[in-house]
Amino acid sequence: MEAINLEKSKNKVLNMDCLEFMKQVPDNYFDLVLTDPPYGIGASNDFYSGTKKTGFGGKETFVKAKEYKKSDWDNKTPNSEVFYEILRISKNSIIFGGNYFMENLHSTPCVIVWDKDNGGSSFADCELAWTNFESAVRKYKFRWHGMLQQQMQDKEERHHPTQKPIELFKMILRDYAVKKDKKTVFDPFMGSGTTAIACKSLGLDFWGTELDEDYCKIIEKRLSAVQGSLF
Repeated sequence: MEAINLEKSKNKVLNMDCLEFMKQVPDNYFDLVLTDPPYGIGASNDFYSGTKKTGFGGKETFVKAKEYKKSDWDNKTPNSEVFYEILRISKNSIIFGGNYFMENLHSTPCVIVWDKDNGGSSFADCELAWTNFESAVRKYKFRWHGMLQQQMQDKEERHHPTQKPIELFKMILRDYAVKKDKKTVFDPFMGSGTTAIACKSLGLDFWGTELDEDYCKIIEKRLSAVQGSLF
């Protein structure tokens, strides 16, 4: 196993297995982990990211918005060792889909609720993120319903079937990193790079891993278009 230079890996996304990376990181090295691991529900094989509409005769159909790369990354959840390492190397963690991984996490007073403002659809109204912050439950409302988004004037291109909105992650990072003086963020499951882009735009240092080479290329392209800014 090639040794990882953490300083040289700063503000980069490495094309490698997250567990291999994390095993080389000292305890509590990162101020925050913000990540969205595979939920194990087969989303990687779901080619639809569409919007429901009503046609003639009241029939509901879907406008097809995007076809994603077919793969098996979401066929199972990460193993317990991955969660052990996430908690070991970070001072705090925010893990989306925490309700799918509770056997690897502990009880907490602080769950983040993302209200996707997609009422009336067959998709989940909200997603939950487990945290180990000692604070109250918080809710963020940001519309993310197929082709319909909260900020249609600055509509975000979707590259990944479980992609999270950049603006949602910026809101979370403002509250749980910037306001709490946390400056270093790690995401072991970068996907299409939402965590990295949100961090760069807020002036936070990030580290990341992503196993899929094609998504690493997408992340690199998306990051090149982001200009760092003040909070």
